[in-house]
Amino acid sequence: MRRRWTVLAAGVLAVLATACSGGGQSPGSGDPGQGRVLEVVATTTQVADFARAVGGDQVRVTSLIKPNVDAHDYEPSPADLDAVARADVVLQNGVGLEEWLDDTIKSSGFGGPVVDTSKGVALRQADGEPDPHIWQNPRNARLMAANIERALAQAGPAAAPRFQANLTAYTRQLEELDAEVARQVDSLANKKLVTDHDAFGYYVDRYGLELVGTVIPTFDTSAELSGRDVRDLVAKIRATKVKAVFTEASLPPKTAETIAGEAGVKVVTGGDALYGDSLGPAGSDGDTYLKSIRHNTATIVGNLSGS
Repeated sequence: MRRRWTVLAAGVLAVLATACSGGGQSPGSGDPGQGRVLEVVATTTQVADFARAVGGDQVRVTSLIKPNVDAHDYEPSPADLDAVARADVVLQNGVGLEEWLDDTIKSSGFGGPVVDTSKGVALRQADGEPDPHIWQNPRNARLMAANIERALAQAGPAAAPRFQANLTAYTRQLEELDAEVARQVDSLANKKLVTDHDAFGYYVDRYGLELVGTVIPTFDTSAELSGRDVRDLVAKIRATKVKAVFTEASLPPKTAETIAGEAGVKVVTGGDALYGDSLGPAGSDGDTYLKSIRHNTATIVGNLSGS
C-alpha cells in the first residue's frame, strides 16, 4: 500500500506538470465525427478490447492493466494517472475488481464519467463474495459491450450511429462465439476442470463444466496457499479422475506444476496456458477477447478429450 501511494503521489506531480505545460488536448474540446476521437481509459485488457470493438476508429483506448499482468496486483504508474487525467471517459470492469480505482481517479484529478460495465450482469457468488470475472461468459461480454456503447454515445453523440453499428456487428460475433464454445464443450465426456485460481466460474457455469478445484482457492491471486490446501487438492484430483491442471498465462506455473506432479496428471502450461485475468500481448493467441475464449476452449477441450 505504501508503494501504491508513492506512485500516486509521483503521478500527481506528473499530471500537474503536464497541465502547466499546456500539453495535450482538453477532454470534451470536440466531438467524434467532427475531427476528434474520444480518449477512453479502460481498467482491464478485456474492457479495453470491448471498447476498441465498439468504438472503432472514433476512439483511442488506453488499458491501465497491460497484457499478461495479473489484475489483482496492478499498481498505477504516473503514465496511467496522466492517461486518466486526459480521458473523456473511464471504463471499469466493476464488481470490486479495481479496488485501486477510486484512489487513482482522485489522484489524477479526473472529473468525467466513470462507467461500470458490469451493470445488468447476474453475478455468481462464492463464499459470500461476488465473482468479478464476469467476462468469462460471452453473454456477459455482450452486456458489457452494450454498456460501453451507451457510454461512448453519450460522450460523443455525433459518432453514436457508428458506435451502434459496431456494437451490432460485435454482438453477432459474440453470439457466434458462444454457440461455438457450447458445441465444443458439449462433446466432452469428462468435464472436470482444475485451474490456477477461481477465474473461470462464469465459463464453467455457462458451459456445464465441473470445477473440481483451483490451485489458489479464491478469486484473489494474492491469497496464501497452505500445505493442507495443496494436499486436499491433490486428493480431489486423484479421487475424481481429473485429467489435467490448467495454468494461467498471467500467473507463475510452479505451484500448479507441483500439484499436477503429486497427483500424477499433466499440467497445461507455456503457450497453452489459459487467459484468465488478462488478455495476451499482440500476436498471441489471446490478444483479443474473441481469440482468448477460443484459445481457452480449444485448450480445455483438447486436453480433456479422449480416454
